[in-house]
Amino acid sequence: MSQVVIFEFGKIEIHDTYVLAVMNEGVTVKPEYNIELIKIADKYFKGQPFAYITHRLNSYSVNPQIYFETSKIENLAAFAVVSENKISTSNTEIEKIFLKKPFKHFTDLDNAIAWANEKIACFTAS
Repeated sequence: MSQVVIFEFGKIEIHDTYVLAVMNEGVTVKPEYNIELIKIADKYFKGQPFAYITHRLNSYSVNPQIYFETSKIENLAAFAVVSENKISTSNTEIEKIFLKKPFKHFTDLDNAIAWANEKIACFTAS
C-alpha cells in the first residue's frame, strides 16, 4: 500500500507499516494537526502497529506540545526524524523529551525505515 494525502501543512505518504511525512516550508506543526494523524491511524492502521517517520526536507518549526497527544495513539510503535541538518538534530533531542514512544533521529531514510520496522516487530511481540 502506498497512498499520498495532501494537507495544508504538508503531505503524508501511507505505506504498509509506516507513514512518511514531509512538512511544507515555514509551517509550524501545531497540536491540532494531530487530528489528521489520528484519522490516518484509525483508517489505515486500525488494530495494527505503525511508525511515523518525518523527513525534514524543509525548514519548519514544531510546537513540542503536539507530542503529548501523539503519545496517546495506542498503535503508534515508533517515531523517527530524518534530517542531515545539525539544528534539526539538536531539536530532536528536545522533542524526544515530550514523546512517550520510541523516538530516534536518522540522517538516512532507509535506516529510519529499518529501525521503525524493528520497533513495530517488538511492539507486535509485546
